[in-house]
Amino acid sequence: MAKTDIKVENRLLSLDFYRGLTMFLLIAEFSHLFTYMVSPKLEGSIIHAIGEQLHHVKWIGLHFWDLIQPFFMFIVGVAMPLSFSKRMAKGDTYIELRKHAFKRAFLMLFLGWGLYCIEAGKIVFLFQNVLAQLAVTYVLAFLIIRKKPIIQVAFAILLILLSEGLYRYFPVEGFNQAFEPGKNFGAWFNILISGEDGEGHWAMFNAIPTAAHTIWGVLAGQLLMSNKSNYKKLQILVIAGIVGLIIGYGFSYFTPIIKRISTSTFVFVSGGYSILALALCYWLIDIKRYQKGVLFFAIVGMNPLFIYLFAHVGGANLIKSIFLPFSNALFGWTGELVANIMLSIIVLFFLWYICYWMYKKKIFIRI
Repeated sequence: MAKTDIKVENRLLSLDFYRGLTMFLLIAEFSHLFTYMVSPKLEGSIIHAIGEQLHHVKWIGLHFWDLIQPFFMFIVGVAMPLSFSKRMAKGDTYIELRKHAFKRAFLMLFLGWGLYCIEAGKIVFLFQNVLAQLAVTYVLAFLIIRKKPIIQVAFAILLILLSEGLYRYFPVEGFNQAFEPGKNFGAWFNILISGEDGEGHWAMFNAIPTAAHTIWGVLAGQLLMSNKSNYKKLQILVIAGIVGLIIGYGFSYFTPIIKRISTSTFVFVSGGYSILALALCYWLIDIKRYQKGVLFFAIVGMNPLFIYLFAHVGGANLIKSIFLPFSNALFGWTGELVANIMLSIIVLFFLWYICYWMYKKKIFIRI
């Protein structure tokens, strides 16, 4: 079934799987499953240890969950040359592609901003979520997509160094402590745009250094489209990923790894992991053809925007409210924690089933 889908739809199934797994984890957060996994009642268990990795580090350091947004921004970059080549094969010109890219970026920015307004119940100017950040990185990656790889790499590094310089040498009193929460350039920029630093000290300026993730994704997509052998492509991906890790971890003594302000070391480390994750998926699924069960996640990756927005604006809570009485009746005897975990799994399953139903009906919502 999965192999047939590849031939018919000419899809890179490893990319669909990678995107689908990333989106599956994102929507799982809305089921509150990860919250229950770190319950004090589970402390010391493997479930609690896994649950801790599914939450952001408070400031310095890296958990698996800190890689999810870089994964998604990288994946979008990988898909860009694949998508644009298909559009050009249908007759689209570069000008038409540019109009499409800017329109898409505007819609992502609008939707990302809109989510904050919906949550606050009023108009607020916040742009830290993945959609809003992606709008910026998408445009920056598109503007150089036709340049030579060395220029794309240099531009990405320039953006990272620009951010590093601003954090280290920003001259405003009270915001010149590069890597201290609430006292750095990112906090100042947040206040400039929205009037407040915001809970968690997530920096809006992150879109500039993390544009490297999307640019590196574009390069990976162009590599996968090239005439190089599969194993040569894999070799380049693995080497690039390892280089990213060496640079990121190697300089972490001087610049700490902090996701909330996307320090240079964080961008390199998370970028390295993003590339290696693609390499692993590509090797297993498209080279070795281990495709059993891959479709389970891949179908979520075929409607990523819809399911993210649906879960975010209350879809997950709606499903939870519908199944809460039945869950209590079936699992109430197990105790509150287990009952909540089972309900979260039910919510997650039905979010997945919506994607499956849309896939079977060939409904793919894109912007």
